[in-house]
Amino acid sequence: MTKYPMTVEGARALEEELAHLTKVVRPKLSQDIGTARELGDLKENAEYHAAREQQGMVEARIRDIEGRLQNAVVIDVTTIAHSGKVIFGTTVEIANCETDESVTYQIVGEDEADIKLGKISVGSPIARALVGKDEGDVVVVKTPSGLVEYEIVEVRHI
Repeated sequence: MTKYPMTVEGARALEEELAHLTKVVRPKLSQDIGTARELGDLKENAEYHAAREQQGMVEARIRDIEGRLQNAVVIDVTTIAHSGKVIFGTTVEIANCETDESVTYQIVGEDEADIKLGKISVGSPIARALVGKDEGDVVVVKTPSGLVEYEIVEVRHI
């Protein structure tokens, strides 16, 4: 059985999506299917088939979310003593050793990852290089353009 690490915020977002799908989307789709069924011949009823297809996708997503939440390991990094070590859920500021450009990432579960929001998956190459290291350490990340060195400037438990 696969365990899914996620932050408190990630678990909350999945719970909210599940509630929306089960309380809003599912009933609307049932209503749409009923309305389309009343239009007559189901063999040539595009609205009916589209609604059924959408229902199948929504039900699959509901099952996926339920499975992930059931097997989730929710980690609240704010309850862990700050040690300067990069762990799941921490926010890390790193600086490119060549260019001095700095970026900040939060290391999250794969469902939560969104590079635009500065959230990277714990399974990403950069997160794998960072986890277990301390503030001040220099890590080497293998990128498509070659090896890049980063210094860990700051680790925050937010």
